Amino acid sequence: MVDFTQARTVMVDTQVRPSDVTKYPVIDAMLAVPREAFVPDGRQSVAYAEDAIPLGSGRWLMEPRNISKLLDALNIQPDELVLNVAAGLGYDAAVMARLAQAVVALESDEDLARRAETILSEQGIDNVAVVTGDLAGGYAGQAPYDVILIGAGIEALPDAIADQLREGGRIGAIFLEGHLGIARIGHKLDGKISWRYSFNGSAPLLPGFVKSVGFEF
Repeated sequence: MVDFTQARTVMVDTQVRPSDVTKYPVIDAMLAVPREAFVPDGRQSVAYAEDAIPLGSGRWLMEPRNISKLLDALNIQPDELVLNVAAGLGYDAAVMARLAQAVVALESDEDLARRAETILSEQGIDNVAVVTGDLAGGYAGQAPYDVILIGAGIEALPDAIADQLREGGRIGAIFLEGHLGIARIGHKLDGKISWRYSFNGSAPLLPGFVKSVGFEF
């Protein structure tokens, strides 16, 4: 039988801390949230592995290194509102709930959303609102957001999501460029998002977040 408390400690000590994640609130949140509760039945034994875990319906749970480095770079504050796009079963939202004032967890798959809501409730996490809708459209109902996290790989960011970021806010995503994955943090200034390189790290591509291909004549 897996000792999940020990597994969380090992995950942080071998995957998170060595990856230059230095902010204590992020480390504490990763130690506190039971990752095994946010994976499909039968996957609990690999919940703390270094690989992404399939959740079904094209959703994946990002590997611990990538999510911890994105959160470290985003530097979420206790008074901030966060939008989590592609929430899956709610793990990223649960971690961010310990960092932010509130989290809106957007998921397009209604079954995943229902299960995420149940898991979050069972964990006593009451500052996450799970909502359903088209991922590329974001969730305008609670916008603007101080921070936005895309929970999968993307090729391009839809304008609707960019528009929902507060002036001065931050957004984190892993951009896929061929076989390469590059995590970037965007800062919104004067209505435009300026992206900066954060680290190399891949993630499965999120459907609907692909670059549009133009015709050549």
